[in-house]
Amino acid sequence: MAYARVETVGILTAGGDCPGLNAVLRAFVRTSARTATWKILGIPDGYEGLVNDAPFRTLDGDAVRGILPRGGTILGTSNRCNPFAVRHTVDGELTVTDESEKAVAKLRAHDVDVLVVVGGDGSLGVGLQLQRQYSIPVVGIPKTIDNDLSSTDITFGFDTAVATATDALDKLHSTAESHHRVMILEVMGRNAGWIALESGLAGGADIIVIPEIPFRVERIAEAILERGRRGIHFSMLVAAEGARPVGGEPILAQRVGPDGYPRLGGIGAWLVEQLSQHVGYEVRATVLGHLQRGGSPSPFDRVLASRLGAHAALLVGAGDFGKMVGVRGLEIVPVPIEHAVGVQKLVPPCGERVMTARHLGIAFGD
Repeated sequence: MAYARVETVGILTAGGDCPGLNAVLRAFVRTSARTATWKILGIPDGYEGLVNDAPFRTLDGDAVRGILPRGGTILGTSNRCNPFAVRHTVDGELTVTDESEKAVAKLRAHDVDVLVVVGGDGSLGVGLQLQRQYSIPVVGIPKTIDNDLSSTDITFGFDTAVATATDALDKLHSTAESHHRVMILEVMGRNAGWIALESGLAGGADIIVIPEIPFRVERIAEAILERGRRGIHFSMLVAAEGARPVGGEPILAQRVGPDGYPRLGGIGAWLVEQLSQHVGYEVRATVLGHLQRGGSPSPFDRVLASRLGAHAALLVGAGDFGKMVGVRGLEIVPVPIEHAVGVQKLVPPCGERVMTARHLGIAFGD
């Protein structure tokens, strides 16, 4: 393979943290050491590291030794900074400024030839904008526990998040059955219900509510009561945080969060209140929250992250910029970043997984 002339590569992890980020960094560094001679600079705290005074750090074999099983990211991350729209609050007033020139100046001051972005839809979109507007060569590595990024079959971190949610369902199942309760598990999933759907299938849920299939409380209640008529006096319900009733909106914990976007949360508590009016069982909710993001990555995610990190290094060496490494079937392939961002990969309401759940008797409340 012919390698492009690259002397310094900058790499950052942006957006929410995710099991497998350190495995990606390790694979990128180790592969680079065996196939190229460039220096690798780790950029701290995602794009924030490009608009503040935080120093870059050299990533070499010593820096990534022992990090394969570690959760989080040794570089730090942030989902609150877009260099093209940096938010500041001064005297209670919110201002938004374009600091992309400052970010690019910092990259050039460090002689960064290529920027590797490990992130989801928003982070990769910023990287693509940097390439288009400032001719900064960019290579992307997909990362999101929600598994909602287009142009890749799966993203690392998703398997670990599903395993965490499934483990929670297993534990809730026994107490639900013992106390004859309806137990609700609220999991992440703003617009995509992949975590709720797959953990619900794996954890034996009786009801799953996801953003792609609006529900009716009465239908959920009827599913619970039907189980009671069959002598089964408990039910397990998994709710994606972005699930919404027919004709309604997702439940918000905060209308505008620190990142400028609505902060979802509360669907579990809302369902407790609503269902308690329709069923004769005690209804309880558990919010899994950031437990889904933390902890050591599963073996599957360690392998996937390692494959993606290694192939990203090969893309840099080949000079194949503006591309993201994606999973297609059993292979890792380069795909244009522009094909991966802007359109989320959502759960098909009539897709095979949803139909499998319905065949198993799982209700969606629709």
